[in-house]
Amino acid sequence: MAQSDLFAALADPTRRAVLENLVRGGEQTVGALTHSGRVTQSAISQHLSVLRAAGLVTYRREGRNVHYRAQPAALKPMVDWMSLYAAAWPKAFDRLEKLLKEMDQ
Repeated sequence: MAQSDLFAALADPTRRAVLENLVRGGEQTVGALTHSGRVTQSAISQHLSVLRAAGLVTYRREGRNVHYRAQPAALKPMVDWMSLYAAAWPKAFDRLEKLLKEMDQ
């Protein structure tokens, strides 16, 4: 799985909501994920396919039902990437604050 696949999968707000629902609610079927009625089963299935390709969800079949489960560990590459930049932000904000103070004088 490429890091870009992970970011692309999470770029969509509906996919983020589906993933969050699976993280909070545990294993669920497509039917359960469409319970809110805002998104069709077909659309949820397509979103799950993207999440599955990015390694963010897995599934298992039980008869006619397919149960999906979140794989939060798959977020590690994104967390690692973000942590590289997290160290730089306080310095950048300090420089910005200093610049703004100088501009006020």
